[in-house]
Amino acid sequence: MMKTKITLLLLALVVGFNTSYSQQNEECMNNLSIFSSYAKNKKFDEAYDAWKIVRTKCPGFNQLVYADSKKNGGGQNILEHKIDNSTGAEKVAFIKDLLKLYEEYNQYYASKFPKGEMLSEMGKLSYKYKKDLGVSTAEVYNIFDRAYKEDLKNFDDPNALYTYFTLKVEMYDAGAKSIEDTQSLFDKYDDINEKIEAEVNKATEKLNSYVKKEEAGTELTKKEGQYKRYYTQILNAFDTVSESLDGIVNERGTCEVLIPIYQKNFEENKNDAQWLQRAMNKMGQKDCTDDPMFEKLVAQKNTVEPDATTAYYLGVLNEKKGDNAAAEKYYAQAEQLETDPLKKWKFVFARAEKNKKKGAYAKARSLYREALNLNPSKGTPHLRIAAMYASSANNCGNSVYEKRATYWAAADEAAKAGRVDGRLKSAAARTVASYEATAPDKTMNFSEGKNAGDPIKIGCWIGVTTRVR
Repeated sequence: MMKTKITLLLLALVVGFNTSYSQQNEECMNNLSIFSSYAKNKKFDEAYDAWKIVRTKCPGFNQLVYADSKKNGGGQNILEHKIDNSTGAEKVAFIKDLLKLYEEYNQYYASKFPKGEMLSEMGKLSYKYKKDLGVSTAEVYNIFDRAYKEDLKNFDDPNALYTYFTLKVEMYDAGAKSIEDTQSLFDKYDDINEKIEAEVNKATEKLNSYVKKEEAGTELTKKEGQYKRYYTQILNAFDTVSESLDGIVNERGTCEVLIPIYQKNFEENKNDAQWLQRAMNKMGQKDCTDDPMFEKLVAQKNTVEPDATTAYYLGVLNEKKGDNAAAEKYYAQAEQLETDPLKKWKFVFARAEKNKKKGAYAKARSLYREALNLNPSKGTPHLRIAAMYASSANNCGNSVYEKRATYWAAADEAAKAGRVDGRLKSAAARTVASYEATAPDKTMNFSEGKNAGDPIKIGCWIGVTTRVR
């Protein structure tokens, strides 16, 4: 009898719980429908109360409660609207609530909103409303620093990485600027720069696959075209950030600043391959290569951990001494040692630039084309080849018409830059227009008996065939 009563009691409790849960679930479903309908139509004030019910009563019920959804309108959109349309204490309360929402989003949908992304968004919001929240530069910096230390894989937002470094610079500029402080600043620059390089390489590899397909004559599908534009946008964003970071560091990282740092810290770090690599790279980038400290760093790095970069800088040192044969040997060695196509691209491109500067155009073109094979979505080599064609116009023809026709070949090459590299589309179009304006006009074509589309061979080292316009 007692067992029967206990069974009936448990059954009543289960039924009551299921009924209560079902009712709550239905309430949340109804309110989800209400707030999402309003939010989809940008009626965020009307959506707020129903959204709050779902968020409070059914945490984790639906991703839309937390997401930033431009198409459908989610919790982030609702709170962003509230922040934009409030002032004073009310505004601060909404800002703090959005910070809390980011944490909830990560709590319930970590695979969709991982920790690195969460901390990026929290850092950017805290930075934007730094005065409203009354937080210090160090406090905001530490949010980004957590993202770097705790989830570097998903800390990949270009704006977040840029802000992370500018906060470091702000603290540095406000401090004593000791050698230790300056070393710490450069270390953080290297940390962020290496992360950016990793993200750029990932996007470049994806983009290269689509460029190769197009260059082989196969049209991209609609989806592939969308991905190509997406990866181009990513690279654009990182290019902008990299240029800004380089500008910031260049102001503070002159040779006069760098050399004493590396002299002071050399003995302590002379067996640290990463420290040697970074110091060597920084002095190389800043063209501090005439100083004995640079040679000391290269020699030590070559002893501790010889690699492609060390070989390249040995080439630089030998070139400075006037031993071009040894320099070329080391440059070639750097390219042979490097197996990563995108890293090797930098060495090949650098050697092409050196040959172009010396006027060795045929050799430079060969290297630029090798660079294009390694990294086909980077169109800069096409613009360099086009510029060499244009500068050779007066030497590549027996008549004024033939000389000016060289600009058609230059325009052909420049056009390729815009085709393979969306980042260069505008620059390539301007360059093409400039070259074609210098090429023969219709009157000259008529005088020479040439018609549009006729092939015309460009002589001298160029040796390509273009067509009459």
